[in-house]
Amino acid sequence: MEAPNNISNPVPDADLAPKKNRNVFFVGLLSFFGGISQDTFSPILPIYYTTILGFDKAFVGVAEGLVTASSYLFAVIAGFFSDKFKKQKPIIFIGYFFSMVSRPLLAFFTGGPAVLALRFTDGTGKGLKDPPKDVLIAGSSDKAVRGKSFGIARMLDTLGSVAGPLILFGLLYILKGSAWLYHGILVFSAIPLLITLLVLIFKVKEVPKREQEQAAVNADHVTMPAQSKPLPGSFYLFLGIVILFTLGNSSDAFLILRAQSLGVTLLEIPLVIALFNFIYALFAVPLGSLSDRIGRIPTMLIGWSAYALVYLGFAFAAHAYLIWILYAFYGIYYAANLGVAKAFLADIVGADHRGRAFGIYGTAVGLATLPASFFAGFLWDKFGPAYPFCFGAIMAAIAALLLLSFSKRLSAGGR
Repeated sequence: MEAPNNISNPVPDADLAPKKNRNVFFVGLLSFFGGISQDTFSPILPIYYTTILGFDKAFVGVAEGLVTASSYLFAVIAGFFSDKFKKQKPIIFIGYFFSMVSRPLLAFFTGGPAVLALRFTDGTGKGLKDPPKDVLIAGSSDKAVRGKSFGIARMLDTLGSVAGPLILFGLLYILKGSAWLYHGILVFSAIPLLITLLVLIFKVKEVPKREQEQAAVNADHVTMPAQSKPLPGSFYLFLGIVILFTLGNSSDAFLILRAQSLGVTLLEIPLVIALFNFIYALFAVPLGSLSDRIGRIPTMLIGWSAYALVYLGFAFAAHAYLIWILYAFYGIYYAANLGVAKAFLADIVGADHRGRAFGIYGTAVGLATLPASFFAGFLWDKFGPAYPFCFGAIMAAIAALLLLSFSKRLSAGGR
């Protein structure tokens, strides 16, 4: 599908400066409505597979694994084309359009191959949209406020993940007893994505190449200029440290299983997750702004310290009420790391190569979660529920020490 012509026309340079902050907000708004769509249908999808379509658990694993695999693959492709063509909006449009079409079609195409094809298409859309969105945020932000800008985007994304389950609860109540319960929810999931496309077309602006290069020039000594080598050594060192951390950062599904093992009820779990997302959204902007003042790496070290403490808490918690406290504190880790890490990448990678950097980063970290989750499950089954969380805390501590050493190397002028 060809994107509308006006989604790729850059705003004139003279009009860009006063609209930078608004551009970051509108890019974040894309994630807000995208998050509503995702979290409106994804919690009921496994139930729809098994109870309505009659698929077994193995099919569920294959279908959702296909989403993950395709999103990682196409994140790299999106980053490459983002840098090559210097246009982000058409790629973002295609990504959201793929998801908007594939999600409601799950209500009408119910055979196994069709479902797999639709989930692959949705995963492709998810992979395509994220790197160019990060490029737009980085290009629309001066380095002095880049952490705050990514924090705003993460806050809006997370608020969508708070609103989505609440909307799902309302739809379940309204449609209860209806033969079209699941079908209605799947069709509804396209509506927020339609709003997303309208915001993209009419509100989000491309960032002219000259403005992106100027943002790079304004960076401090750790920033690589746009005309330098595409991905500096500091990028790969940072990526390696983050991958090491991620090998101890298994799927959050293990946190839910741990909560259940301590007596948190099925009805309470969505509320616990909503609390986590609320804390994440609440602190995303303040901690992003903190990284603008004290530095990206010190802020990330705060987050990794919070992560280690949370995982130790999950390892040794003995009462259900502690899960609420731990989940809330877990939101601090997310707020101090996800947006801040991307702001750091924008600082050290030249403007012409950020799409590639964001794509490689997302894919590498995403793939690292697969062995991390497998090993966590092995430790749980073999030794008990405390062991995967202790392992995650230890890996976080090791990675934090390496990140601190990396920070000192950058301060000394290393690349």
